[in-house]
Amino acid sequence: MGMPATLDHKWTAEEVLALPDEPGKRIECVDGELFVSPGPSLPHERAFIYLLSALRAYAAAPPRIGEALGSRSDLVLDRYTVVQPDVFVAPLVDGRRPRDLKECSHFLLIAEILSPSSHRADRVVKRRKYQRSADAYWIVDINGRLVERWLPDDDRPEILTESISWHPGGRDEPLVIELPGLFREAFGEAP
Repeated sequence: MGMPATLDHKWTAEEVLALPDEPGKRIECVDGELFVSPGPSLPHERAFIYLLSALRAYAAAPPRIGEALGSRSDLVLDRYTVVQPDVFVAPLVDGRRPRDLKECSHFLLIAEILSPSSHRADRVVKRRKYQRSADAYWIVDINGRLVERWLPDDDRPEILTESISWHPGGRDEPLVIELPGLFREAFGEAP
């Protein structure tokens, strides 16, 4: 949820990065608006692990296209925006994995898993930034059992409930994730 310290203070990425870590909280700012989110639920964590595992394996398989990473990383998108997406795929830099995220100005994919406190930030505020910063943006709504796929020029998302595919350049075959399996895993319904 957006929690500006004062009504007229515009937070910079540098100020947010200088804040002390708060265990169990994610602190971000978008266009100078500060967002503090509580720790994720167990279904959120399961969905995170499922997505990260699938994307890591796909991105690393020959020929490697990049590296899938998770929400513990700060992405500085501009002077007033630092975010920690749940999952993202950073492209290769000169044929190698990035040594530092400062080397990445654009991402192959960014995915956020909705939480009760993140709907507005993920669907509205961050979405516009992510559409400019990535080739694809996925909003994973585990409670609604759907994924919104946004591409850079989209005004409306594609709503997917059965499967989602991702076919970045450099790959012959797309990654296909069966969404019912993802949601069963998230809610502990899978054996």
